[in-house]
Amino acid sequence: MTTFEASQGRRREVAGTHPVIGGFHPDPSVCRVGEDYYLVNSSFEYSPGVPVWHSADLVRWTQIGNALTGAGRFRAGQAGASRGIYAPTLRFRAGRFWLITTDVSSGGGQLLTSATDPAGPWAPAVVIDGLEGIDPDLAWDDDGACYVTYCSTRPGMEGIAQARVDLERAVALEEPRLVWRGTGLAFPEAPHLYRRDGWWYLVIAEGGTERGHGVCVARARNPEGPFQPAPTNPVFSHRSTTHPVQNTGHADLVETPDGGWAAVYLGVRPRGTTPMFHVNGRETFLAGVDWIDGWPRFDEDRFACEIPDRSFVDTFAGPGLHPRWVSPGAPLQEFVTATGPGVTLAPATCPSGNVSALMARVTDERWRLDVTLDTSGGAAGVLLRLDDQHWCELRAADGSAHAVLRIGPLESRVGEATTGLGPAPTVRIASEPPTHGGPDDIALSVVRDGRGVTLARFDGRYLSTEVAGGFTGRTAGVRALSGTVHVGSVRYEADDAYTGPRP
Repeated sequence: MTTFEASQGRRREVAGTHPVIGGFHPDPSVCRVGEDYYLVNSSFEYSPGVPVWHSADLVRWTQIGNALTGAGRFRAGQAGASRGIYAPTLRFRAGRFWLITTDVSSGGGQLLTSATDPAGPWAPAVVIDGLEGIDPDLAWDDDGACYVTYCSTRPGMEGIAQARVDLERAVALEEPRLVWRGTGLAFPEAPHLYRRDGWWYLVIAEGGTERGHGVCVARARNPEGPFQPAPTNPVFSHRSTTHPVQNTGHADLVETPDGGWAAVYLGVRPRGTTPMFHVNGRETFLAGVDWIDGWPRFDEDRFACEIPDRSFVDTFAGPGLHPRWVSPGAPLQEFVTATGPGVTLAPATCPSGNVSALMARVTDERWRLDVTLDTSGGAAGVLLRLDDQHWCELRAADGSAHAVLRIGPLESRVGEATTGLGPAPTVRIASEPPTHGGPDDIALSVVRDGRGVTLARFDGRYLSTEVAGGFTGRTAGVRALSGTVHVGSVRYEADDAYTGPRP
């Protein structure tokens, strides 16, 4: 039971107004094997890459691993902010899970890996050369031919392209061809190809992944086209509406065991005054799908769910790290040592220059993170990051603490410093109700006698995508600034699941 649960009732929502996977989990791709569903998301500069999820009902999801752990052609720590791993597709065929994605920081080609168990281990990643672009999809015809359909970035071939490939050898079997330029909206991308009732349906995203985002569809009798667009495109979008979820698009469809259909898609939850600000990145949402006159229609009210409590306490007592933990810089194994219970952190650097830290995605609109430290051997920073130009940190060493805020080129101490903490302080970062029309306020505190003492508080819009740009969301965690730092526990408390005032 969390702190919040004792005084608040549990919330229920439809999946169209609340994410089924909260926080920075964009570009979902889903497949079904028997009664089970598996889903993956983009991970950009963070490693390990591509979180892998399992569900029995499409509503409740559990992370079971990460697909890219550093083997093969995937190299952690190489990508700058919002670079790295884009838009994976996950499919299952003949006893094996196949995952294809793009590492935009690697110099071209599509990254391919596979596994018999989606929890891992996954095969070392290899590259399919000759397919210049992003957002690759996998589909097979009745003869077993495999098609990679993707968003081409080759000059003169902008749009949705396709080529047959040999997955076992990771080679393209032909030159790619353009199959659809979309409906005329900006940035046709994120293709997924499905077969249903004798038609091949090509579902794409258009309009850009911001407020104009939407889902468009075309169909053909052959997987290679020619594709004819639906008469009502975009078939799904929240653009120019007051819906609480915006930027909806990048959908992937899946057939359920009873012959129904559903779709996962990305969206954001903007808050505050105009232009409104989203801070947790693009999240994964769920809708039902009906087929009307041969075309998909999204039903956002199909799935109702009790909002999950995403709180956790990690004392790092197990044999390995939970898959929630990632780093935007050097891979975790280079600077995290399990000491059980707890972990020891050392400073680390990487080619991208990103901060190297033990981080987890922020999954809720209101939350609190407490980190118990031992700084007798060094200096620690408890960090909230959007990217390396937009972050805040509470730094603790030698029994004292102070807060630092970075907004673009400006970095400075903020608020008050404190002393007399001793060598084992508890440091807190929390999302608080906004005071200036932003999405929230961020408070940085130390805990004394069970109570938080706030050292700094600032408008959370400065750690939002609308200010910083990019494709990611907030992550929170801890790093060693010098020497070595022992982390005894991390407690994340979330109250998206509960109603009523915050205690």
